[in-house]
Amino acid sequence: MALAMMFAAGIFEVFQLGMAPPMIDIIFNKKQMVIPNQLPPFLTDFVARVNNINPNTLFKLFPIILIVGIAFKQLFVFLHQYLMNDVSQRVMRDIRVRLYDKMQNLSLDYFSERRSGELISRIMNDVRFIENAVSYALTDLFKQSFMLVLFIVTAIVIYPIAALIVFIVFPLVAWPLSRIGRRLKKISQSTQEKMADLNSQLMETIQGVLLVKAFGTENYEMNRFRANNNAFYKLQMKSVKRMAFISPITELIGAVCGATMFYFIGRPVLEGEVSLGVFVLFFGCIMSLISPIKKLGNVNALTQQALAANQRIYDVLESEPSVVEKPSAITLPVMKEKISFEHVDFKYNEDAELVLKDVHFEIKKGELVAIVGPTGTGKTTLVSLIPRFYDPSDGVVKIDGIDLKEVSFQSLRGQIGIVSQETFLFNDTVKANIGYGSSHATQQEIEEAAKKAFANQFVKEMPDGYGTVIGDRGFRLSGGEKQRIAIARAILRNPPILLLDEATSQLDSESEKIVQEALDKLMEGRTVVAIAHRLSTVKKADKIIVLEKGRIVGMAPHEKLLETCELYRKLYQIQFHA
Repeated sequence: MALAMMFAAGIFEVFQLGMAPPMIDIIFNKKQMVIPNQLPPFLTDFVARVNNINPNTLFKLFPIILIVGIAFKQLFVFLHQYLMNDVSQRVMRDIRVRLYDKMQNLSLDYFSERRSGELISRIMNDVRFIENAVSYALTDLFKQSFMLVLFIVTAIVIYPIAALIVFIVFPLVAWPLSRIGRRLKKISQSTQEKMADLNSQLMETIQGVLLVKAFGTENYEMNRFRANNNAFYKLQMKSVKRMAFISPITELIGAVCGATMFYFIGRPVLEGEVSLGVFVLFFGCIMSLISPIKKLGNVNALTQQALAANQRIYDVLESEPSVVEKPSAITLPVMKEKISFEHVDFKYNEDAELVLKDVHFEIKKGELVAIVGPTGTGKTTLVSLIPRFYDPSDGVVKIDGIDLKEVSFQSLRGQIGIVSQETFLFNDTVKANIGYGSSHATQQEIEEAAKKAFANQFVKEMPDGYGTVIGDRGFRLSGGEKQRIAIARAILRNPPILLLDEATSQLDSESEKIVQEALDKLMEGRTVVAIAHRLSTVKKADKIIVLEKGRIVGMAPHEKLLETCELYRKLYQIQFHA
């Protein structure tokens, strides 16, 4: 529909240009149109009819014809611009949704290798180049090509011999425009990468503002941002310089062509072989070619920039998750017996070293199992295999004898609650954060979960209670309050399996005591796997698994491990002697 409106607007534009000069010639010079060429019959009849109109009558009709022609042209211009922009906005909407959907379905390892700011730049900034290509470049590609054809055809119909100069001079424009376009594509790729750097730094320094302030590195960050921003500016100016070069080169070639036309066709006008109005029409058609060619040069430039963005967008769209749900995945029944690791090896990619080596153990329903070991020994990786954030490189993880690769993500992760030491909260209300993932929870259920997590009292004291917005990442809450909100969220979810990553390790003594009481409430009647950094918190565990360099070197209750596991005894002595 947009293209149809565009073509209609183009026809009226050529009609205006084609009819105005000859009519003015008839009205004021009392001369009929003289065209140095045999026109098609329908045009010959039309010219004859116009020539036979009385100049005084034509004088009265001309303003009406002009106004009506402009009104129709502008109507079609409005319609094609509106419809084409609607197309471009729909395209942008759909690309952003596809990118976001893709990112939501990619595995965790994809995000560990890329910066958040870079991914946001793909969705927000790179898509903008596609928008320019669709809303402006695509519009001009059709419109200006159509106008170019109309003007050339009109010029050929009026004076075919003189019009041949168009096919000699104007192709000279193509070569420099092509070179500029190729260079713009390379510059645009660098520009988009630099924009991703800026986005990443902005995200890091805004989210890490406390660290920046604490270490007094404001000037360092400002200088780093200035350097990145200046590099982005230089790339932008390289692009601007090449875009700006398109206009003068097309204008200059157009001027050469126009001057040539004037010299060759001016003489027949002087000799009366061609009427002045027809000469003005022909000359106007030739000079009107400059604008479409100039805009087609910009189309090429915008298209090259969009192609560069397109590559970055498809880097995301064509990425495949490393952890995939099978099409025939079954629904995992509620756990009744045990979680088992059977000779599990794991590494993050083919070239990396093994993080876990021949890990083999069982967790029975209702047990509290603690995972301990030095930093970097694979504790978090091991626990991440249970909700299938990663798949083992070798071996298998099962629940009640069912391989986790055979079950759906929803049925698996719906049975698992996670509370980590780095609690993530959304910039939303307390109610929305507690109810996250439990969309059908009532206000009463949310408050009940908060009471069990010892969060109800401090929430009630907030300005708007459960309707209080807690700020970005829970900025307005203390560490202990954040943890209790996270625990309330897990209680509301009511999962049979609970994964804890030492949720009290970063809290002060008073907050730790409250949060530990909340955790005790949460753990009641559940199967719990806890990563423990403080050994004092795992004495009551039914079983403690000791990891060293990815291998299990001890597995028993606390007292027995003190007797049989040298590493555990060493870790215990270091902490308690300290």
